[in-house]
Amino acid sequence: MLMLKLLVIPGFLLLISLAGKRWGPSVAGWLSGLPVVVGPILFFLAIEQGVMFAAQAATAALSAMFAMIAFCVTYAQVAQRLSWPWTLTISLLVWALAAIVLSLIPPSLVFSVIAAATALLAAPYLFPAVQPIASGPAPKSDKLLMRMMAGALLTLAVTLLASTVGERWSGLLAVFPVLGSVMAVFSQQTRGPAFTAALLRATATGMYSFAAFCLVLALALPRLGWLGFVLGIGVSLGMLVITKRLALRPR
Repeated sequence: MLMLKLLVIPGFLLLISLAGKRWGPSVAGWLSGLPVVVGPILFFLAIEQGVMFAAQAATAALSAMFAMIAFCVTYAQVAQRLSWPWTLTISLLVWALAAIVLSLIPPSLVFSVIAAATALLAAPYLFPAVQPIASGPAPKSDKLLMRMMAGALLTLAVTLLASTVGERWSGLLAVFPVLGSVMAVFSQQTRGPAFTAALLRATATGMYSFAAFCLVLALALPRLGWLGFVLGIGVSLGMLVITKRLALRPR
């Protein structure tokens, strides 16, 4: 389990970095919408705490889409004006504030769907307008290695913390911007704020796939058990294909 946690995110970060090099920030951001962080976390929670616990955590994770998109929008906007340490700090504070507010609202699947849908539909209008960016030079190998190590450490920290709290905060922490923060910081450092904004905009579009995965788990796990994960992955991949045109169209 530990090795899986340490290998999944770095491997996906490598894939996204190569996609950004080859096809630009829109493709890289679109791919990052896959539930590559929340999926393993919810799977581990189902093993350790049971499928009902994981289903409730998936409901919370769906509502946490609001906090995640708030992070993406904030980072994209602030990055146009400030350096990455300030940008990351402000964006994480926004995520934390949104997560705390969400944790105080009585949990329900209806509320989670409304919160996620509101964020997803509003997101395209909240990002800064940037010029389309062609793919640029790849990050240096040492930067890529640091990116992968940071992703592994963040994933381990979040999964360990999620296993010690209730299902509500487990779901919220499962949507902590592990990929988003690592990709955003290194993109801002190596490619600049415009590339970063384009990346995060595409990430928000790709999160329809993420939301579909969480919704399917919340509905299917109590009824289908472990097959719910198979169904969730299938629906998530289908949604990713559907949103491809939205993510890649010129702005």
